[in-house]
Amino acid sequence: MRKARRTKVLGWRWRRNPLRRHSDAVEARVILAAWALATVGGAAAGAVSAHAMETGTAQDQAERRQVTAVLLETAPSGVRDLSTGTKYDHVRAKVRWTDGDGTVRTDNASVKGGAKVGTAVSVWTDGHQELVSAPIGPAEAAARVVLTGTGGALAGGLVILAGGRVVRLRIERRATGLWGEEWDRIGPQWGRKTG
Repeated sequence: MRKARRTKVLGWRWRRNPLRRHSDAVEARVILAAWALATVGGAAAGAVSAHAMETGTAQDQAERRQVTAVLLETAPSGVRDLSTGTKYDHVRAKVRWTDGDGTVRTDNASVKGGAKVGTAVSVWTDGHQELVSAPIGPAEAAARVVLTGTGGALAGGLVILAGGRVVRLRIERRATGLWGEEWDRIGPQWGRKTG
C-alpha cells in the first residue's frame, strides 16, 4: 500500500480559490502579522536588553576602585581541592585598607598563595567600600552585551510567534466548528436521490 503524499502549495491562502475559506485568508494575515511583529518586536527587545546590559556593565565598572591593602596574615600556599586535586594559586586571606573616607577596613580578599604578613596587595572595592572582584575587561563586557541582546531578541520574537500561534489555533478551532455545523446541515442531503 502506498502512502499518500501531501503536496505543499506556497501562498495558497492568498490565491483566489473556491475551496479557500474566509478563515484561511484571516489565518494568512495572522501569520504575516506575527512574523512581521516578531521581527520588529524581537529587534526592539534585543536592543533594549543590550542597552540595559551595557548601562549596567558601565555603571559597575565605574563604581569599582582599585586600592592597596596590607596582608594581616600569611596566606597559605599549596592549597589543593580535596575532591579534584586541583592546586590553587590564589587563596583567601585577611587584609586591611583605608577607604576614601579615611575609615580603616578589614576583610578577606583573594591573594597569591604564600604571601607574607605585611605584603601590599591590590584589591577592588565597590561604591559601598566593600571588597569585590576585579571589573571585567572590554572584550568580556562586549560579549555580555551581544549575548544579552541576542537572547532578548530571540525571546521577544518567540513570545510574539507563540501569541500568533495561539490566535491561529483559535481561528482553526472556530473554522472547524463552523465546518462541522455546515456538515450536519448539508450531509444528510447527500443520501437523497434528486430528479
